[in-house]
Amino acid sequence: MNRRFHKPVTVQPGRIDRDRVVIDIKGAAQLLLRDWPAVRSEKHRRAMQRCLEVLRGERPPSSARSAFVAAAKEARILLEE
Repeated sequence: MNRRFHKPVTVQPGRIDRDRVVIDIKGAAQLLLRDWPAVRSEKHRRAMQRCLEVLRGERPPSSARSAFVAAAKEARILLEE
């Protein structure tokens, strides 16, 4: 199963000059686990769950992308979806 997003998501989890382009489930999961700058909310938890479900082959990557975008918006780190 292809685990890439249909369109990259650009976020800024840290300093202004450090934008990150997330192109797949692996990148989203790493950011959610290691570099998330905000409080771990319900939207953050949902994004993590969707990433796991994609890795298990239970959902398409688009479901994880949507949940990741929602969590990034809430954390105010989304630059481009």
